[in-house]
Amino acid sequence: MSTRPGIRRDGRAPRPASGRSAPITSRTSRRRRTEERPRGTLSRVELLHAQVGPLGTNVYLLADPATREALAIDTATPSASWIAGQLEPRGWTLKLVVSTHRHWDHIGDNAAVQARTGAPIAVHLLDRHGLEHPRADFAPFPIPPSVPAVELAEGGVVAFGEIRLEVLHTPGHTEGSVCLYARDEGLVFSGDTLFAAGWGRTDLPGGSEEAMVESLARLADLEDVVRVLPGHGPATTIGRERAWLEIVAREKRLLF
Repeated sequence: MSTRPGIRRDGRAPRPASGRSAPITSRTSRRRRTEERPRGTLSRVELLHAQVGPLGTNVYLLADPATREALAIDTATPSASWIAGQLEPRGWTLKLVVSTHRHWDHIGDNAAVQARTGAPIAVHLLDRHGLEHPRADFAPFPIPPSVPAVELAEGGVVAFGEIRLEVLHTPGHTEGSVCLYARDEGLVFSGDTLFAAGWGRTDLPGGSEEAMVESLARLADLEDVVRVLPGHGPATTIGRERAWLEIVAREKRLLF
């Protein structure tokens, strides 16, 4: 990655400082803007989180407790041992490793996790080359290549157990950036597209301010109670970010 004054090296555009991430609950509901869905319609997902590496990348491990099938999102270095340590005692089987985009701080342990679990790797076609031939700009350690076996695409669904994650293609940080939307659970894994009070950098190779505006405007259409689990920093909700998201959508520009 390249840096310039006022720009963070973790992929985030500069925004007001915020606190540490709040604990992620394993059970969450999807609501309309002002009313809660009946408790009987809730889905259950086990969700674990670790912050790893020099840029504090958020690694997520989620599972269907009934089938014990699991999925990992953004297996940054060092996360392979942590993931293995969570899978074994719970009897979970890792079915897939998802990379929300190609940057080194999100893919460094892809190959290690795949070697330990046999789980295939998934990424959007436009970011595939970044996994096969990673750029390790500013990385303090080597980033091994990894070979994706699953192609993520707009409108696709990542399914394991009873859990369904809708693939939203959200370019802007990279050409192939994606978000994963768990509609029934009211969760969106936003990678480096949307953060608490900010968005991902657009000045790196493959970045685009125009594409980022469109992606943020799209996320603004989600319900207020949807919990946003980003690639860096604390969790938030669409409702907390709505005021500035709607300005971006309305004015069709980023708020520098």
